[in-house]
Amino acid sequence: MAKCPKCGAEGNLKKSWKMAGRPDKQGKRMQLEIGLYNCANGHSFREVLSKQKI
Repeated sequence: MAKCPKCGAEGNLKKSWKMAGRPDKQGKRMQLEIGLYNCANGHSFREVLSKQKI
């Protein structure tokens, strides 16, 4: 579980998706898995779940 950056409460995963990040110095891109969380106090925030080179 991820913690909310505003209030510190634990968040519940609402949605996750994969996206291609920016290329590094060698030209390789990172595939990021992003998670959207909602905390108990009503805040929503994103967090990177995983990274891998593609």
